[in-house]
Amino acid sequence: MTGLRYVYAVCRPLGAPLQAQLTGVGGAPPKLLHHHGLTAVVSEVPERDFDEEPLRAHLEDLDWLAATARAHQGVIDALTVVTTPLPLRMATVFRDDSAVRTMIESREDHIRGMLQRLEGRVEWGVKVYVETDRPEEAARPERKPASGRDYLRQRRQQTRAHEDLWQRAETFATALHEQLAAFAEDSRLHAPQSAALSGTGGRNVLNAAYLVQRARSEEFVELVDRTKDDAPGLRVELTGPWAAYSFAGEAPEEAPEVVPGEGGRA
Repeated sequence: MTGLRYVYAVCRPLGAPLQAQLTGVGGAPPKLLHHHGLTAVVSEVPERDFDEEPLRAHLEDLDWLAATARAHQGVIDALTVVTTPLPLRMATVFRDDSAVRTMIESREDHIRGMLQRLEGRVEWGVKVYVETDRPEEAARPERKPASGRDYLRQRRQQTRAHEDLWQRAETFATALHEQLAAFAEDSRLHAPQSAALSGTGGRNVLNAAYLVQRARSEEFVELVDRTKDDAPGLRVELTGPWAAYSFAGEAPEEAPEVVPGEGGRA
């Protein structure tokens, strides 16, 4: 390897090789870098795209971000099939193999502790959406108001319908989260997603992640499915199973996206 090192995840040594046809960011196949009984999953990426200045520019390019995110997630998904990975943030890049090994050594206790905690567990995502951003439109009567008083009455009805729907959505989302959090080993509440950014219809009122034992995933899915009949006008969306991104902890300050190596190129 002569380019920069893109690091997808750290895990314990694999009991089986990665898929032969698996490709990562930029089409490069991921490789395994072993150190201190741990394995970093890396691939070579060109400096022209991933050194500090070009990477900063690429992070403003939505098409580039989407393609990189898909490739990154493809490697993480393949790892999740065969092991419990500790995923790193997208676009975590080091100068060379030596810098990756230094990162492992500096975070070794944290990595081992997190791998122990996440072993045999996966992340499930649950979102709840209000089906329309303007529920008063659904309640709008077809006939035109006969008078100013009739118009005001209709507007009051629409406002009440709007308030009732949002109150029901908040009550449902709160109860659902409490039920799922009680089943899961851990949970995280994320900020609601913007419809403009997510490209998903409806308004997001719950955006949560749940850490679940892999062996109990079927029970978790059934639990979510049973709630859908209790949510007219709302949409419940389940995603996963994923590597436990929401529970992996933050990357340390000493490991920014591009880290100069200390020992030269490997």
